[in-house]
Amino acid sequence: MAESKTNSRSGDTFDGRERQKDVRRSNILAAKGVADTIRTSLGPKGMDKMITSADKNVIITNDGATILNTLNIIHPAARMLVELSKSQDVEAGDGTTSVAVLAGSLLEQSERLMDKLAR
Repeated sequence: MAESKTNSRSGDTFDGRERQKDVRRSNILAAKGVADTIRTSLGPKGMDKMITSADKNVIITNDGATILNTLNIIHPAARMLVELSKSQDVEAGDGTTSVAVLAGSLLEQSERLMDKLAR
């Protein structure tokens, strides 16, 4: 039997499955946000990103690994894309942006599949 919880603000009842769907969607959305951030820097005509740190240092780059390492990402699922990019850099030395964009695209397709199965 699914566990039910009541939202104190609106009185809505959420069962365990709805909460799981919300968590999945949140994770997918966070990871897609990271992938979309660096997607435009991919390829020979990729755009440079200008990142300003808290101490006013400015970095201009189109290197996906540098962009991901410079950003302060705290969401666990989005952080996994950063770790995936680091692993790609260690193993192959290249393809850090591509692997993050590919993972983001796979997550986007999985979200579409979840929507289809929900109907």
